[in-house]
Amino acid sequence: MNKIDFARPIIGDEEKQAVLVCLDSPQLVHGPQSNKFEEDFTKFIGGGFATSTSSATTALQLAYLTLGIGRGDEVIVPSLTHVATANAVLSVGAKPVFVDVNSRDGNISVEEIQKAISPSTKAICVVHYLGVPVDISEITLIAKMNNLFVIEDCALALGARVEGTHVGLLGDFGAFSFYPAKHITTGEGGMLVSREKKLIDESKKIKAFYYDKGVGDRKIPGSYDIIGFGLNLRMSEIAATLGIVQLRKISSFLKIRKENFEKLSEIIGQSPYGSLLPGLKEGADSAYYCAAFVLKPEFTEKRNSLISEINKRGIGTSIYYPIALPLSTFYRSNPHLSRVISYERASTLANSNIALGIGPHLRREEMSFVGENLNSSMEEVL
Repeated sequence: MNKIDFARPIIGDEEKQAVLVCLDSPQLVHGPQSNKFEEDFTKFIGGGFATSTSSATTALQLAYLTLGIGRGDEVIVPSLTHVATANAVLSVGAKPVFVDVNSRDGNISVEEIQKAISPSTKAICVVHYLGVPVDISEITLIAKMNNLFVIEDCALALGARVEGTHVGLLGDFGAFSFYPAKHITTGEGGMLVSREKKLIDESKKIKAFYYDKGVGDRKIPGSYDIIGFGLNLRMSEIAATLGIVQLRKISSFLKIRKENFEKLSEIIGQSPYGSLLPGLKEGADSAYYCAAFVLKPEFTEKRNSLISEINKRGIGTSIYYPIALPLSTFYRSNPHLSRVISYERASTLANSNIALGIGPHLRREEMSFVGENLNSSMEEVL
């Protein structure tokens, strides 16, 4: 058995040929490929409007800039997430306010959101943890009652839906990632979506320096005015070309992910050492980003030893995430960004989870190997 990677991008001849054609084009940024990728993406998610970005992080940043969120404002974010979720808030001058998650599926706690709302709160950022949608109906109701925006961090959730509606179209904005480990890849890149055309139209101006005229609209080449604050947050034509081809394969990718998760669940079964976080939620479709095995409290001290044993057997793993973000060195050392609470559930999950790959680069027999070796590794180490 060869080494089983936690994640690996699947790039075939179709992607390679498409990129070569793109490279023959004289326009490698803000061109037709980016426009087509955006159009194809909205067709896949079933509606809304989209603008491509250089990453999911810049997509989140772009959302806050578009909504006018900045200095003096607060954005509620989950404590168990990638640092990009909070740093995007910081990047526009606002303050991320961390709240704990629920232990059921690792998603942000609705009850904790309600406790954290203050006069300075302007938005709630939810993360669909490991591709399982949050309790979005309750959160959007809280937001409406308090006149707050809802931003969805969908970096791990391409393909997830709630009662038929794709995540990202449930709040005001949704941000997606096309990093190589994600459901599809553009090498590096992101997408910002919204149900509101006016929000995306404004985002498109901000992400491209806020020129008054696009390249194709200038009667005199090189002549334009700057009519607002903007940055360069765009996706290249090369990346968009990759995305167009990858998006054609997303349905089959998602099918394999679900099958791999189910196979792993079948093998691990009712382990005496812990359990997989659920991949399913009533009324929702999961994106099945990975499978997270959570150890029981009495075994967490041996988590890293267990990971080492699994890795020795040729199985790649990860951790989602290794620390409750507000307890990380950077956030803990900035008192104005900290709250004196324990983030107990986020810390418990951070200290006890082992993430296992279920991507389309893995076959069913490899999932059997992973499951069987996880079981035998736990018997040996724990």
